[in-house]
Amino acid sequence: MEAYLDNSATTRPTDGVIDAMARCMREGFYNPSSLYAPALNAEKAMRACREELAGALSVAPKGILFTSGGTEANNLAVIGSVSAMHGPQRLLVSAVEHPSVLEAFRSLEALGHRMTVLGVDSQGQPDWAQLDEALRDPPALVSCMQVNNETGALPDIPRLVRAVREKAPGALIHVDGVQGFLRVPFDARQVDLYTMSAHKIHGPKGVGALYARPGVRLAPRQLGGGQEGALRSGTENTPGIAGFREAAAEMRAMPDVFGTLMAKKRLMWALFKEAVPDALLNGPTVEDGAPHILNVSFPDVRGEVMLHALEGAGVYCSTGSACSSKKRKVSPVLLAMGLSPDRAEWALRFSLSPHTTDDEIRYAASQLQTLHAALRRFKRR
Repeated sequence: MEAYLDNSATTRPTDGVIDAMARCMREGFYNPSSLYAPALNAEKAMRACREELAGALSVAPKGILFTSGGTEANNLAVIGSVSAMHGPQRLLVSAVEHPSVLEAFRSLEALGHRMTVLGVDSQGQPDWAQLDEALRDPPALVSCMQVNNETGALPDIPRLVRAVREKAPGALIHVDGVQGFLRVPFDARQVDLYTMSAHKIHGPKGVGALYARPGVRLAPRQLGGGQEGALRSGTENTPGIAGFREAAAEMRAMPDVFGTLMAKKRLMWALFKEAVPDALLNGPTVEDGAPHILNVSFPDVRGEVMLHALEGAGVYCSTGSACSSKKRKVSPVLLAMGLSPDRAEWALRFSLSPHTTDDEIRYAASQLQTLHAALRRFKRR
């Protein structure tokens, strides 16, 4: 048996998504920038996807810009918005952001902008006292993710928005929604910029979107044909967009995605704790975190070692962000949340989708019990 528990890294495209993409490639392959009727139909299909995504966020479709994925959307939101401003700016970013956000901020800092990194507590919540202090010198851009990709922490975005709107009303607020979109409810009308990625919701890789509130100025990162309102030049990935629309529609049609995922997460933690009684939950409690991400440390066994042992048994999980897991040994996110280096090194991330079965979870727990008991005997002295 196999148990795929790495859905925050990517998800399996559904049959409906694959069919929608194949149909687009066979019948709707026209360039949406051309002027004849079949090409106009391709453009109309793109508009339908904008409407689907906008409906999920309670915003206007004209604010949806297609990109090659969440990384490009985050880069366009961060670098594009600041590049459209005049002179050096003050910038504020959470310490536990995805690399596609943090590295974008660091690139701006290298150009002379002033960056403040906002710390977090052990639950992944922003340091509210530090935020209040930072807002005394109003920033031009504030960025905080909707769902932490490693721990499932849910930063209190409404509280952050209230603080920023009150003390720095001119600041733009960016939320990286890649790990939250259509799994955790979100009304994007409260922010200025919001990013999405198709392959996290059973859509294809290579397509994402940025919501930019009308009136927000962005400097394009790609120049050329003027597609996407001249903000993202390049012939649109129409098969990917067709798959994105179908994936979003399928997720929106599911009853109570949040509740379904939370039930699976509760089961997973209960069974994992039974299998390894001294397992440690990292980040928020099960109920206080996102419904699909569980970060657990298994004492005395390095996460990478446990990951490969589980892989041998057909159980697939992660040591952290899939985008950076090959670049580091210990998660900077967990360290920023105050975990000891040992506990951070023992950590694994398990992530669910609505299609994850209870049998997969039970099988993973049974393998954890056997493998952890065997591996911890080889603890380094």
